[in-house]
Amino acid sequence: MFENIWLVPLFPFLGFLLNGLFGSKFSEKQAGIVGSGAVILSFLAAGAISYQLLSLPEASRAVTQTVYTWIETGAFRVDLSFTVDALSAIMLLVVSGVGTLIHIYSIGYMHGDRGFARYFAFLNLFTFSMLILVLADNFLLMFLGWEGVGLCSYLLIGFWYEDKDNAFAGRKAFVVNRVGDFGFLLGICLIFATFGTLDFDSVFASASDVLPPETATIICLLLFVGAIGKSAQIPLYVWLPDAMAGPTPVSALIHAATMVTAGVYMVARCHVLFLLSPMAMNVVAVIGLFTAFLAATIALVSTDIKKVLAYSTISQLGYMFLACGVGAFGAGIFHLYTHAFFKSLLFMSAGSVMHALQNETDMTKMGGLKSKLPVTYRVFLVGALALSGVPLFSGFFSKDAILWKSVVSPLGGFGYWVIATGIAGLTAFYTFRLIFLIFFGRSRVQKEVEKHIHESPVIMTAPLGILALFSLAGGYVGMPHFWDKFDHFLQPVFSKYIENNLFERSEQLFGLEFGFMATSTLVVLLGIGCAYMLYVVRPELPAELSQQFAGLHRFLFRKWYVDELYDATVVRPLAVVSDKVLWRWVDVKIIDGFVNKVAEWAGRLGATLRLMETGLVQNYALMVVVGAVALVGYFLLR
Repeated sequence: MFENIWLVPLFPFLGFLLNGLFGSKFSEKQAGIVGSGAVILSFLAAGAISYQLLSLPEASRAVTQTVYTWIETGAFRVDLSFTVDALSAIMLLVVSGVGTLIHIYSIGYMHGDRGFARYFAFLNLFTFSMLILVLADNFLLMFLGWEGVGLCSYLLIGFWYEDKDNAFAGRKAFVVNRVGDFGFLLGICLIFATFGTLDFDSVFASASDVLPPETATIICLLLFVGAIGKSAQIPLYVWLPDAMAGPTPVSALIHAATMVTAGVYMVARCHVLFLLSPMAMNVVAVIGLFTAFLAATIALVSTDIKKVLAYSTISQLGYMFLACGVGAFGAGIFHLYTHAFFKSLLFMSAGSVMHALQNETDMTKMGGLKSKLPVTYRVFLVGALALSGVPLFSGFFSKDAILWKSVVSPLGGFGYWVIATGIAGLTAFYTFRLIFLIFFGRSRVQKEVEKHIHESPVIMTAPLGILALFSLAGGYVGMPHFWDKFDHFLQPVFSKYIENNLFERSEQLFGLEFGFMATSTLVVLLGIGCAYMLYVVRPELPAELSQQFAGLHRFLFRKWYVDELYDATVVRPLAVVSDKVLWRWVDVKIIDGFVNKVAEWAGRLGATLRLMETGLVQNYALMVVVGAVALVGYFLLR
């Protein structure tokens, strides 16, 4: 089966070609079957490969397949090679499994859209690009997938490009990611300059012997710039909330299974390099923690259902980077794994609410939907409990793993735990604020819209049910100490090239771990209780508090004024330079005023010379005679 690894990305690529080339001739049903069927086949292939991987001895659970030599010039060679190990196997199952459910859900959600086939073509290409990124055996192939998901995010965020705001949101995502990608590309160039190769095995195997700490720091920080852009961390997170302009299933795919997880996966894959630079590890942890806090505070006051979930994603990605920054790469990937289930569930449940309310996203225009959308309410509640980290739900186990590792790691500390636990309380508050505003209290739905409220069709609710099941039970593979199969499965990946002894002492603090777990659980329950008090028991209180603390509320509602800061320091200066310098001076004066004039003169000269090229032999003979007479006359008369 390992010789067929290439089939995993091939199926979505074929789906992209079929819907892209022939989609205009397909019916909705045919386009949906092609798009969804391609990802289903990819998931089945990934499942078979992962199952076969489990049959191998732990030390040899890594298989590489070289399809062909991609680039070869002199000593430089890059192969189109795919590697499947424990880390990539988990990512394959997440991308293709969650992607399958999103594709199926999309059939119902996008019904009637005139770009139906184009949508599925882009969705397939998105999945293909992420699978290439995950399977890549070298940095250059990873960068190909990296750029592929960036392109697809632009195509899908701006899918309804006739709308100006949607088109601008897609452009913003594309431009901001170019900044991060430039740093990532510089990091790859420095890796090649240092090691003379871009193959993961060759780089990681020799890194501890040939890589000085200073060079390791520069490489890791450059790579992390790419992760900051792709996974929406400070300061390049500003594109992700605007990415809500695209169809809701796209938001689920971006936030749960593909693009934003790429940065976390890349850092985990390059753990060998990061562990050689304590400074880079500290930067990763601090950026992740600060991003988690900033995004959680903005989500407290946002009224757009999708943007609350978007800021939640940014915050949860911060948790993952915190884990990677303290050396707990397995915990970071574990949270990526559980987050894929409950975040895609929440986005698609939000899509079900919007489907019922004619695409309304303002939570102040909702309320009282619990009885009108019973299925959506139940699955939404499961996702909310998992995101909040309530015990027995998947998010509880992965969140607790990060909190615990952040305090016991020599790279972490008690301060990390305190802040991260406080953010967990904020997460529980804004998540259940979402639940209470949408499903509880009096109805604030417009009368005309309220007449048409209906539950989503089965093709949308069935995937939600499956995701709810995994959001509930998916975390049990990572139960601390009792059945921590997840971390054990990943261990050979994170100890293959370099020994990570950061958590040896954690086994001796078994009882203390449950004390920290109980404390964080109390904080989460306190956050839920506060949300219940403010939005169910005393629904008039939030308005009073927002007036009493108007400055703070305005600061958070305006998203810490980061967009305004970027507009003043980056966007407007660039606009002035573009207008006053690049257009008025370079374009108008130099290009139009000089270059075009020269071209015009050259054109006139050419037109004159063309008069001499008649194609008639007698004319040319006449010109020769005239020339000869002129020369003879010149010499006779000079």
